Amino acid sequence: MFKRVTRMRAIFLLGGLLLASACTAQSSAPAPYTEGNEYVTLPAPYQRYSSTGKVEVVEVFSYACIHCAEFAPIAEQLRKELPPGAEFKLVPAPFSAEWLPFARAYYAADQLGVVGRTHMQLFKAKFGDHYPINSMDELANFYASEGVDRTKFLSIATSPEATAKLKSDLALIQKWQVDGTPSIVVDGKYRVNNVQTLDELAAVTLWLVKRELGSK
Repeated sequence: MFKRVTRMRAIFLLGGLLLASACTAQSSAPAPYTEGNEYVTLPAPYQRYSSTGKVEVVEVFSYACIHCAEFAPIAEQLRKELPPGAEFKLVPAPFSAEWLPFARAYYAADQLGVVGRTHMQLFKAKFGDHYPINSMDELANFYASEGVDRTKFLSIATSPEATAKLKSDLALIQKWQVDGTPSIVVDGKYRVNNVQTLDELAAVTLWLVKRELGSK
């Protein structure tokens, strides 16, 4: 009897050991992306763009950037694939005097509620159809062609409020250590870093979002 119990106990212990080994092997599987390579953790305190409470995906972009134009359909697919509890936002980068009108145009379009129907169209007009869209007047002409009130658009785009928004957004972009576009920052905490393709930019972003949601 004693030997039988001992034998059964040994079997249970062995089974437990195998199970523990399996769990350990599973939990120690390497992550597909690593800190310092495909993403970096930004210095604390972390600063988000908004205070909605959702995990935040921010694309820093410019309508003057051809790579942002190439990323736009991928970014739209990424937005659709974000799990519940996450949200996608755009922040225009005023990295140069040439890029300032495009940032102002985004703020006006956002306030007028037309970004959803003009975002892809502006990229297409500038880089696909090669329309001369660079100045504030040329941008106003584009939005007017999309049914936006030209005078109202220019009033918002050149307002003191838009200027203040430019300054605050640029300060945040600098805090995030973003120096190129398109760039993605997740929850004000992670910046996607050395990726080889625009598809990988989206894939790393989605992975970071799911990891961040799992930690909450």
